[in-house]
Amino acid sequence: MTDPRSPSSPEPAVPATDSPWPWPPGAASGIGSLPGTDVAEAQRIVLGELPGLPHLPELPARGPGADMIGRGATFLVDLPVELYAGRWRVAARPGRDLRRALDLRERDLDQLTEQADGYTGPVKLQAAGAWTLAAALDVGLGGRLVRDHGAVRDLAASLTEGLREHVAEVSRRVPGARLLLQLDEPSLPAVLAGTLRTDSGLHTYRAVAAGTVRDLLAEVISGVGVPVVVHCCAPGVPVGLLRAAGAVAIAADLELLTDLDPVGEAIDAGMGLFAGVVPATGEATGVAAPASARAAGQVRTLWSKLGFPAERAAAQVVVTPACGLAGATVPYARAALAACRDAGRRLAEG
Repeated sequence: MTDPRSPSSPEPAVPATDSPWPWPPGAASGIGSLPGTDVAEAQRIVLGELPGLPHLPELPARGPGADMIGRGATFLVDLPVELYAGRWRVAARPGRDLRRALDLRERDLDQLTEQADGYTGPVKLQAAGAWTLAAALDVGLGGRLVRDHGAVRDLAASLTEGLREHVAEVSRRVPGARLLLQLDEPSLPAVLAGTLRTDSGLHTYRAVAAGTVRDLLAEVISGVGVPVVVHCCAPGVPVGLLRAAGAVAIAADLELLTDLDPVGEAIDAGMGLFAGVVPATGEATGVAAPASARAAGQVRTLWSKLGFPAERAAAQVVVTPACGLAGATVPYARAALAACRDAGRRLAEG
């Protein structure tokens, strides 16, 4: 269904400034996923509600290949995957499952190309990060790819090449766009802590050293050719590690950032914050105005606790939902993104 308020073409983005961050002051964006299966509607909602920093929407409800891991695996070069017993695993050769996932991604890009024609401004893309893919993909002999650090390095190199190609393709399709890439790394805390469970549930994979995680992540970040935001929706977000790896910003549910010292250090060093402050599910009725006031208030409260000038928040923070919106209704998702946009405006107005 189409919202009659949604424009047929995107509104112009907020004009670029001399800001060191690759988004305009008072920006808002989505995490990535939206409900439903209509990619044309999803793209209209994003461009209509998030004119300052739209993103390429993801629709997991379309099934295998549209999920985070299946979609993320489409960026792997010369490392095909397939579905087996409901899980993605490394395959000997490309097959039907991978072709379907690639086709879904192509449809998404076609809609972005059509609807963002003439758009000039920042656009955010998303993809599963190397450690989350390694923690999810099975290998032929059983178990997850993450247990073999040599294989993880190969996966990261493959992913970097594929994401670089993806960025180049989107740049050709939307030549006025200034691209950001969001790496989704929800498995990062478990990889670092050694709490990722094997399929049996009786054991866990050994922890990976922080230096190993950081260095490999840094190779991906430096290799894709655009600023990178790292999103982690699990407790224990390794803020300091992400800063050291070269991420331009972290994206997280603000309630999960309980240790404020590394957050303050990262912000003081110039790192951006995609602040997840609008609930990912709820009722659509009346959500936009009250939620936006609370959302802006949460950001201001954090800023006050950290001791930073209030006016800096509008430039350094991007307001987002707490996580992806795949579990919401379409009306709520639209209202939540509108609330993010309005909260960003409130921050910009002071």
